[in-house]
Amino acid sequence: MTYTYIPKGVCSRKMTVEIADGIVKSACVEGGCSGNLQGLTRLIVGMKATEAIEKLQGIRCGFKSTSCPDQLAKALAGALQQ
Repeated sequence: MTYTYIPKGVCSRKMTVEIADGIVKSACVEGGCSGNLQGLTRLIVGMKATEAIEKLQGIRCGFKSTSCPDQLAKALAGALQQ
């Protein structure tokens, strides 16, 4: 299942994740810090979505109360709720 999420409070504009049987099959982030987000999305492919959520949620970016990794955790959680 493919799920699209519009992040809030960060530089990235759109996140698309694909999850099958609880495993992250693909992830793509548009906007934001390209190299960091490419690395992050590659790292979570093949990982259980719940494990990725645990690792990413709560990460902050500077003075912001959220970050692209935190928003990606929200995208994964939204996909699991579908």
